Amino acid sequence: MKKYFTKSELILWFGSMAAIIAAFLIFDRVNYMTLIASLIGVTSLIFNAKGNPFGQVLMVIFSLFYGFISYRFAYYGEMITYLGMTMPMAVLALISWLKNPYEDNKAEVAVNRLKRGEYVFAAVLTGIVTVIFYFILDYFHTANMFFSTISVSTSFIAVYLTFRRSPYYAIGYSANDIVLIIMWIMAAKHDKSGISVAVCFMAFLVNDIYGFISWSKMEKRQNKKILSVS
Repeated sequence: MKKYFTKSELILWFGSMAAIIAAFLIFDRVNYMTLIASLIGVTSLIFNAKGNPFGQVLMVIFSLFYGFISYRFAYYGEMITYLGMTMPMAVLALISWLKNPYEDNKAEVAVNRLKRGEYVFAAVLTGIVTVIFYFILDYFHTANMFFSTISVSTSFIAVYLTFRRSPYYAIGYSANDIVLIIMWIMAAKHDKSGISVAVCFMAFLVNDIYGFISWSKMEKRQNKKILSVS
């Protein structure tokens, strides 16, 4: 582990887990499923930042836990989004990452540079998915409809870009993290254990920002080697 992760990555990883555990001990102490899900989630992000497919395996597990947690707080949008969209897309991303390793290195995916047209396609597709999910969320009387709908948009663009191996996947997740921080702070007004979930997504936000930085460096390194070989 010391050889695979840099010192900064280990500090980020263990620091994030320490913050999550501290928030759980202060504001919750009951919902251990929330704690487990948070630790699995933040671990998935540090592997994703390295372009390691194992991160997607952990994301599938996190989605299952988070879907149940969202159900408890009547955040049906989050439940449907993670179980019906994020989890299946994480499986597709896992397959995509395994099929596209960088120089036969299964622990690092080959970064993909998307064309402008695909970003337009992703934006249109995100709009369509958002409209469909809006009516689904409205049918289930989802709490905080506005933010729940925005969460769908940011989640979809994030999972799509993850599947397509674009560094900008982390920007999509960062936007989603901000939305979820707001949602869980609002939920904490009725149940203070929501604060521990909000802290979880604060840790996610820091990790996703690092993920973008890491993938940008990874893309430059991979492209530089391709140019040197050619």
